[in-house]
Amino acid sequence: MKTENALSNSTPSQEKINRVLKLQKITLADIEDLNDAERNYLGEISTEMLVYLKDEERDNFIDKIAQVLPPSTNDQIWEHNHFAIGRAITKLIGQYGAMPPKFMIARETGLSRQTVAKHLTEYKTHPQYLAEIEQFKFMTPEILAGVCKLASNGDVKAARLYFEMVGAINKQQPNTVINEQNNYIQINNTILSQENLKQLSKEQLNQIEHIISGIGGK
Repeated sequence: MKTENALSNSTPSQEKINRVLKLQKITLADIEDLNDAERNYLGEISTEMLVYLKDEERDNFIDKIAQVLPPSTNDQIWEHNHFAIGRAITKLIGQYGAMPPKFMIARETGLSRQTVAKHLTEYKTHPQYLAEIEQFKFMTPEILAGVCKLASNGDVKAARLYFEMVGAINKQQPNTVINEQNNYIQINNTILSQENLKQLSKEQLNQIEHIISGIGGK
């Protein structure tokens, strides 16, 4: 008797699977009489269909099986959509030099325009996205160590970046006007600034230009 039960649990019934797949919506009650093998088989078929279905057909199938999808599968669907949309945007920007519209992203990914629009609107609050951001934060010490190594080898830009990252220097000091650029030349105790140059006559400017040109020609 135990052997018969074991065999029945290890052999999927194609008829029962087909019956379930013909339903408009599949609920937990519809798969209660499926054994372990049949549930696994239904999961395999569903995964295959998600791979080749496109656009609204894919959306309709996901809606059909939504109630029986395990959380892990939902996460995988979201990750697939997120990766596909990101890759499509990168590719299309490279081709056209502009942010692509949603219909082009949908065509490139095989997702529906509705799915693309929904994902772009809601991704920031999705748990998988928040987990992805944490992955980048996790790499911070690794990146910092790399910058530190470059700085130790004499890379001045890396050294400045390292000091900024660890808070040793501020990128912008408070109450500092960053749009003002003061260029000047100091000769002994005389400072020749942009403001000084603006006050000089055309003849005086020509004399200075002549002097500098003479120095450069020597």
